Amino acid sequence: MAKSGLASRLYRGEAGLDIIGRRKLWFALAGALVLLALLSFGLRGFSLGIEFAGGNSFQIPASVGTLEQTEERVETALAAQGGGAEVVTTQKVGGTGGDFYEVRTTQLSAEQANAVKVEMADEFGIGAEQISGNQVSEAWGSQVTSRALLGLVIFIALVMVYLILRFEWRMAVAAVSSLIMNLILTAGVYSLVGFEVTPSTVIGFLTILGFALYDVVVVFDKVQENTRGITANNNQTYGEAANLAINQSLMRSLNTSVVALLPVGGLLFIGAGLLGAGTLKDLGLVLFVGMAVAFLTSILLATPLLVLLKNYEPRIQAHNKRVLARRGAVARGEVTPKGAPRAAESADEPVDAESAALAGAAPKVGARPAAKRPTGARGGRPAGGGGNRPGGGKRR
Repeated sequence: MAKSGLASRLYRGEAGLDIIGRRKLWFALAGALVLLALLSFGLRGFSLGIEFAGGNSFQIPASVGTLEQTEERVETALAAQGGGAEVVTTQKVGGTGGDFYEVRTTQLSAEQANAVKVEMADEFGIGAEQISGNQVSEAWGSQVTSRALLGLVIFIALVMVYLILRFEWRMAVAAVSSLIMNLILTAGVYSLVGFEVTPSTVIGFLTILGFALYDVVVVFDKVQENTRGITANNNQTYGEAANLAINQSLMRSLNTSVVALLPVGGLLFIGAGLLGAGTLKDLGLVLFVGMAVAFLTSILLATPLLVLLKNYEPRIQAHNKRVLARRGAVARGEVTPKGAPRAAESADEPVDAESAALAGAAPKVGARPAAKRPTGARGGRPAGGGGNRPGGGKRR
């Protein structure tokens, strides 16, 4: 019969992937990625949107030409006014009055903004009233950031309380560490690639925390199920039971992530990419990156970190030592594994057929003999209940 494929074994939890055994590798990779992200934060920083950095935005009818042509003409108009102003982003946006291009520039004074609007109207050959503009202060962005940070702190505090009540404090620490890692890595991708950070991005960051938490809770629930009462037997260590839980829940986590990424990918690649709905790009991008990273951190970081914390617990340490000591004794032949046939005391000792048959049917320790009792007998005594007196006659 053909062997089962990897997908079938994953569905049954029989793939045997050694996630916990390679936890040092995952920790090293996570540390390297965090270091890379922190270096990017310090050297490159973030490409802040107009809401955070401050600036001006202009809405120009899409009928003036292509997006590239529009951006070039706006740069020409800005250069004509001087002052070092430049275009930050340009995107096509759909509205009730038709499609238009939204051009965002660096900070301009009110006089400069009016002069640039007139210059752009001359460049495009349209009336100045057809171009609308507004100015955004960076104070609004800082207010959004402070509220987002407050929401993040409250969310993490509530998550800690829930996980401690639902599981234990070690699982809470491992789960929150995974969430923080998810945020750092997602932010690192934004910094390295140069994605623009907008209020939609901040909302997306808070959204992926809920998804990442769900993924971690699914795995931890299976870990708790596999490790309940684990110290009562010497069959497997805590790490092995946790690794089995990962294998058993891996396909569920993968399916959940794929199902969640499909609509987000459609929002990002079809809505923002093909249809040009630029307002969807920021939210779709952070959700797509964050959900993909959340799946990896929940599998490769949260549970291995939990095992690392549990191995410091004296009760688990003693249990792991007992399991390893028993395996060493079995390997040396000092202990016979449960259910294994006992070795012959002497290989040269002749064994007759009757002895072999009796040995094959040897009862377990404490078991009753398998032979039937005589019919009508009670406890092997003659029928009639005469006790120890011969004949069992009645007393006269």
